Amino acid sequence: MADYPDIATPLRTQAIMNQYGINTKKSLGQNFLTDINILHNIVRAGNVTEADNVVEIGPGIGALTEQLARAANQVLAFEIDERLVNVLNDTLAPYENVTVVNQDVLKVDLAAEFAEHFADPKAPLKLVANLPYYITTPILLQVLESGIPFESIVVMMQKEVADRLSAQPGTKEYGSLSLAVQYRMSAHVAFTVSRTSFVPNPNVDSAIVVLEPREPLEVLPRNEKKLFELFRIGFTMRRKTLWNNLTTAFGKTGTMADKLMDSLEIAQIDPKIRAEKLTLEQFITLHNALAEAGVY
Repeated sequence: MADYPDIATPLRTQAIMNQYGINTKKSLGQNFLTDINILHNIVRAGNVTEADNVVEIGPGIGALTEQLARAANQVLAFEIDERLVNVLNDTLAPYENVTVVNQDVLKVDLAAEFAEHFADPKAPLKLVANLPYYITTPILLQVLESGIPFESIVVMMQKEVADRLSAQPGTKEYGSLSLAVQYRMSAHVAFTVSRTSFVPNPNVDSAIVVLEPREPLEVLPRNEKKLFELFRIGFTMRRKTLWNNLTTAFGKTGTMADKLMDSLEIAQIDPKIRAEKLTLEQFITLHNALAEAGVY
């Protein structure tokens, strides 16, 4: 298999596109990576080994999938574009350890798919993907909120989105996505990727982000789903105060207003503060106080 010609070269990528009459769809965020060195670096960043089950989202014509197949035990790739399924079946034909599923990853039960397609569902599980830029955030949030124990998540995304994942309180990049990621994972940018490495060239540069399980939190939330909702509520209107966003979501009169104010006092949080100033631990403390007060 190692002698099989790499998909990720400009000439072969173009030849495959010509052979199958493929035009990339901007609506699906399709940009095919053609730099084999970057693909090797992505696999290394994920520390993918022959013991690992690997999930890929948006394989395109299979350039990254091919490199994952060479390194991993099994690869399960989700491709939403039906046009590319036959292409992938051909380009990945030499690799018996790859399964391509023609599904929108946002609409599947990931745990059920893993149980069906991985021969050893208990093998170490990793996610490695060049995420479609237009739905990077929804995909990440679904993966994180699923609670599936990925050993690592290595994803390519727009550089400005990558900066948000590891952003700290008080910075312009900090927001609900930062909190959702940092609740479960530690994040760092492994390296950046020039827009010239793709066909067609996107309008922005990209970055490879490595997410790994974080150290256990000292304060745990009463309800993880509600905590994630609170992250989003806090940043509904970024320039508004936390009080404004909370009352918009839950109500600002009578008993509810009292419950909100009492919860903020218990959590020792100033109602006039903006959500961007709160740490993850403060959000969890506030969530617990809101739950105890019966706000939700």
